[in-house]
Amino acid sequence: MNEISQIILYTACAGACIPLGGLLAYNEKFRPRWLENEFRHSVIAFGGGILIAAVALVLVPEGNTYVSQPIFSVMLLLAGGVCFFLVESVMGARRRQKPQFMAMLLDFIPETLALGGIFALGSHTAPLLALFIGLQNLPEGFNSYRELRSMPNSSSRRIFLLMLLLIPVGPVVAMLGYLFLSQYTFLLGAIMLFASGGILYLIFQDIAPQARMQRHWAPPLGAVLGFCVGMLGNNFVAGP
Repeated sequence: MNEISQIILYTACAGACIPLGGLLAYNEKFRPRWLENEFRHSVIAFGGGILIAAVALVLVPEGNTYVSQPIFSVMLLLAGGVCFFLVESVMGARRRQKPQFMAMLLDFIPETLALGGIFALGSHTAPLLALFIGLQNLPEGFNSYRELRSMPNSSSRRIFLLMLLLIPVGPVVAMLGYLFLSQYTFLLGAIMLFASGGILYLIFQDIAPQARMQRHWAPPLGAVLGFCVGMLGNNFVAGP
């Protein structure tokens, strides 16, 4: 299988995890009630753990390598956090807050763009990043469905249609990265670091607060489990 076929397959599968997560939320019926609540918070925390793993194990190390200027790398990461804060502020001012859905889009697009670029460069972390994107899209799709379903005038049909339309976005964005970013490694690294700052902001602003429950231990363990899955994938790709 050539690289272009791999990119299309990986990103399409990663995007398909969004409606798959929504389908899981659609069929979510647990009894007793406490189990339903704890499961939901655990899913949110698991997604946060995967996002931290993606930042710590792929995006920041690779981004630093391509930028190779420590001070500028920090500035790019900080700029990403500030930019995502401004986006959320504007959305909040217009009363259009959808933190889970926005988090999904704001990390999915730059990550797939970077994925295409590192595929073109032959980086061994490309399959790992694709795995991370898919794993984080599953709980993000789950949480986004619940969030969108709770809004006025929403319907499951419209939400699933929106999620299905996001599947081809991954391959298109990744191909743009494959065709253009491989020639500009500094820009590729800058995008990875910028996205990392934004993801960290979203984790601590939107995801982590929703994951916590009083006197419950499963959600924090879900975050640990998510990061452990990321470490396992990184160790498997890196080898001995």
